[in-house]
Amino acid sequence: MNSLNDHPPRDPNEHAMYTKKAIEAAIRIAVLGLLVVWTFALIKPFLIPVVWGIILAVAVDPFIAWFSNVLGGRRALAAVFFVTAVIACLVIPTILLTLSSIDTIHALTARMYAGNINIPPPPATVADWPLIGPNLHQFWLLASTNLAALLKQFAPQMKSAVGPLIGSIGGGLFGFFMVIISTCIAGVLLAKSEKSASLARKVVVRFAGQRGNQITDLTVGAIRGVMQGVVGVAIIQAILAALGMLVIGVPAAGFWALLVLICAVSQLPPLIVLGPIAAYVFTSHTTVPAVLFLIWVIFVGISDSFLKPMLMGRGVDLPMLIILVGSLGGMMLSGIIGLFVGAVVLAIMYILFMAWLEDSDQSQAMIDN
Repeated sequence: MNSLNDHPPRDPNEHAMYTKKAIEAAIRIAVLGLLVVWTFALIKPFLIPVVWGIILAVAVDPFIAWFSNVLGGRRALAAVFFVTAVIACLVIPTILLTLSSIDTIHALTARMYAGNINIPPPPATVADWPLIGPNLHQFWLLASTNLAALLKQFAPQMKSAVGPLIGSIGGGLFGFFMVIISTCIAGVLLAKSEKSASLARKVVVRFAGQRGNQITDLTVGAIRGVMQGVVGVAIIQAILAALGMLVIGVPAAGFWALLVLICAVSQLPPLIVLGPIAAYVFTSHTTVPAVLFLIWVIFVGISDSFLKPMLMGRGVDLPMLIILVGSLGGMMLSGIIGLFVGAVVLAIMYILFMAWLEDSDQSQAMIDN
């Protein structure tokens, strides 16, 4: 029986049979392609949460293994504890920070209606600043003398910004629920870690052949290195920054902590956000609390210098540009959860690419010798 790669036979009957087989093969390929596209369309809304769940499960698997031994080998119970703890750590601070932001907005609104907001006049040197000086001085002066007139002047712009603001809040809530879903997926994978790991290795070996196990080990190392040394450090810095801002009474502390998290994951210094906040604290508090907050800000900003060597592990060395592009690209593609997924995925691709280059160099050196 001739295969589809053979030349069509000259006999009419065999030619008809060949054509029939070619048509049947084309139909099967089309149906298979349709099923693949349809399946992808169905799972696309859950693709990022599933990927993040897998990444999270791989990152915390050593801890779950240790914790399950403490619980007498009950791995499922350890996974349940992990999921419950993570969701509690997400929900409770979010509720507290949201309530704090709402109270701040209410207090600010009440002070605005009562006319109790006193904005100091701008220094005369502000008008001499290049480019923005004159406009900034005029804006600041109007705010210090007649805040109501300033708000009335910019009322149309404020109304037009309400829609995008509500949309961004809705997107943030959606991302928050996606994180919870990802955590639950990670819990399921952790409870069945042996079966999950075996299935993952089979899939990789099926696509990559004999190097499947090596690729799997490199991927696991990359995930744990980035999650511990980049994402873990960023979360610690964001928590420390939020605690400091809550203690000193900075308005909208949750929002600023989120910006600190984004900067830290993107490998940008958190002082970009915390520096201006420290300057604001000096204008609104007495000297001693302001200096103490400044010391705390500096500590948070430099904490990555000793946290990363402690948490990175296995000497995973990644260029800052890889993490920056991956995190920012992931956030633009999939919101806040993409911030973490993008950094990890691009780091995995970079490590696998570098391993492929090293393997090519070794193979070429063996050929030359």
